[in-house]
Amino acid sequence: MVSLNVGRVCIKTVGREAGKYAAVVKKLSDEKSKDSFVLITGPKLLTDVKRRRCNVDHLEPTQHILEIKEDATDEEVIEAYKKAGLITKFNLKLPSAAEVKAEKNKPEKKEEKQKEEKPKEKAKEKKEEKLKEEKKAKKEEKKRK
Repeated sequence: MVSLNVGRVCIKTVGREAGKYAAVVKKLSDEKSKDSFVLITGPKLLTDVKRRRCNVDHLEPTQHILEIKEDATDEEVIEAYKKAGLITKFNLKLPSAAEVKAEKNKPEKKEEKQKEEKPKEKAKEKKEEKLKEEKKAKKEEKKRK
């Protein structure tokens, strides 16, 4: 049996990403798992496999090994695919520079969404305060009458 060391190219056999190529980025082990999980990445731009934890039983190792370090970034993995000549061998489409740049900026977009939500929260708080003031005004009118 071929071991799933860092850099090993595998084929996913289970799940929505079944049949797609992924590279092992890190071996995950703790007391419960006993080396039954690894961290893999396609990367998403190249093979449509997201970086995630995966059970080794759901992977079929290939004979190909990428020269990458543990916890390599997606850009480093793409470069390793190029150097190994696997992009043409597996008929993969290289992402454009714009796609890579857009993928890098995604976490920043999440932060922007959080910033956008804060004004919504403030507006909601203002509405609640306004309703409280209206209720107080109605109670005062009733007391006067």
